This record gives sequence, structure tokens and C-alpha cells, in this order.
Amino acid sequence: MVGRNDPCPCGSGKKYKKCCESRQTDSIEEVQTEELERLLQSFYDHYPERKDMEEYANLVRAWSKTIGDYLDLEMIEAIVMDEFFFHYKQEIWLGYLEKQKKKIVRPSTLSVLSQWGNPVVFVGKVAEVDENYMTVSHILTKESILLRRESDKPVPVGVHVYCFILPDGTNKENHYLAISSLVFFPVDHQEVFDKIEKQFEKQDTLSASAFLKDTGATLWKLLGENGYEGGEYTHFEVGVLQVAIDFLEKNNREYGKFIEIVEDYLVEQQPNARKEVAIAAGAIRFGQENGLFEPFDMTIKEIAETFEVSTSSLNKYYNEITEYYKGK
Repeated sequence: MVGRNDPCPCGSGKKYKKCCESRQTDSIEEVQTEELERLLQSFYDHYPERKDMEEYANLVRAWSKTIGDYLDLEMIEAIVMDEFFFHYKQEIWLGYLEKQKKKIVRPSTLSVLSQWGNPVVFVGKVAEVDENYMTVSHILTKESILLRRESDKPVPVGVHVYCFILPDGTNKENHYLAISSLVFFPVDHQEVFDKIEKQFEKQDTLSASAFLKDTGATLWKLLGENGYEGGEYTHFEVGVLQVAIDFLEKNNREYGKFIEIVEDYLVEQQPNARKEVAIAAGAIRFGQENGLFEPFDMTIKEIAETFEVSTSSLNKYYNEITEYYKGK
């Protein structure tokens, strides 16, 4: 047994507590995180059961009457499934937890499961983003939480998120994870969340979580009426991407990685352009000069003329995207 103040066995010359002990702790946390993720995935693999399908289908039909004009059926089913499990039939989730507690032997995991009995819907605005977490402020209570990021995809400050949350297992205050669907709403829809906040303030009988349960379908309807169709990009960002894609498809060019880079640039840098085509033109020059698609036999001036923008506008966004790409 190596003491915390003993020389580390790895030969670094440091004390164990200053060297590999922390790495061992990280490894234990990683194992627990993976175990918790498997537990969540297993739940969705096995539920709802056949006996619950009719009730779930009825809830999907009810929501579809309200938001079916705005969202496709697949997205409605995903939204309603979490509503079904955590608002309408929470006994399914609680029963699953009890079964898992009988199988789990790791005390730290059992401790986390004991905290998972009350999933809560959370609608908030992203205030800050770091490598592993987003700081998100609840639109009704203004409570701030640290919500674990699910991928390395950029998350811009100012977007809103919707999900059901649980403690993330770190035992750190206000650290949470999204159970299943973590939906991002572009900044285009701020007025919808302002409207929901005003509706909440006008009443004094329901808690924030009860209010969001009661007005769940209404929130999605308001978003749909405001132009939301299930995408994570603003109308302007979609416009930039569509202009670039249309140009490349018209000229029979593959653009997979190129579009991913431009998407990340738009989300992370939030360029302030007057015209979508200006950014698209700069992006095409960037893609061509970095070998991201088969090059065109076109000068910079000709690219600018094709998109009907000035070369100075093209170069401005070409330089911005290039600088962003080099910094990745």
C-alpha cells in the first residue's frame, strides 16, 4: 500500500498524492461516469414496455395535435417520451432504478442512484461554456446550474436549452447531466422564452417545474409559431450554409468536412454580417485554399462576382474563418 506522502511508484520523484493518486481518482470517476451512462442507455433500450405503448402513443397523438404542424413525428416522439417517463408515468423510471440498485455493487454508483429519484425538466439560457460544462440559467427561477456537455460541438452563449436533468455523479453542487434529449434553440427565439417567463410571473400557484409540466406543449407550439423547425441554427446561419451548399452541389463538389468547419465557425464566432452571401463567399475561398473540396478555376475576384459581393467583404470572412480554423 503506497502512502499519500510516499514517493510515487511511477518514478517521477513526486509524492504519490501529487502524482498518480489524482490520476487514479480520475480513472475511478471515468469508470463511474461510463457506468451511469450505460444505466441511462439501458433504460431507453428496454422502456417503454409493450404494456405502456398505448398510453405513450395516446400522449404522442395529443401533442401532435398541438405541435404537429411545426415538428416532424420523430422529434415529437422523442420529446414526448421524456415527458411520458418523467412527468406522466414516473413510476416506470422509479421501478427501473430499484431494479438497478439490486444489481449495482459500487457504493459510489448506488449513492448517485439514490439521488436520481426526481428528474426535473430544465429550460434555461446558456451563460458560459467551458471544456466540460455549460453554465445555464433557468428561465423562470434564474437558478444557475452546470450542465455537462455531451460533445465537443461548439455551444454559443445566449442559446436556450431544454432537457430533463439529474445530478451528474460528481457530488459537486449544482452539477447535472441531461437524461436524454438535450435540445438547443437558436437565439432567434428569445421572445418565446420571454413570453413564457411573463406567463409564469402572472400566476402564483404553480412551482417552476409544475408550470413547465403544465405548459409543456404550449412552449413547443410557441416555438413553432416563431419559426422553430427542430434545427440548432439561426435562420441567418442556415442561410449562409445553404448558399454555400447550393454552390458546391451545383458544381458537383463534396463538402462534408468543409461544412462542419463553417458550421462550427458560425456557432462559435457568431459573425455579424449584413449579407449571408458575404460569409458564404469567404467560406468558399477558405475551403478552396485549404483543399477541403476540389478547387475551382476561379480567381478571388471571380468568386466575389459569382456571389455578388465585394472582394473586401469576401476577404474579411475568409480571414475570420482562416483564423478560427488555425486556432482549433
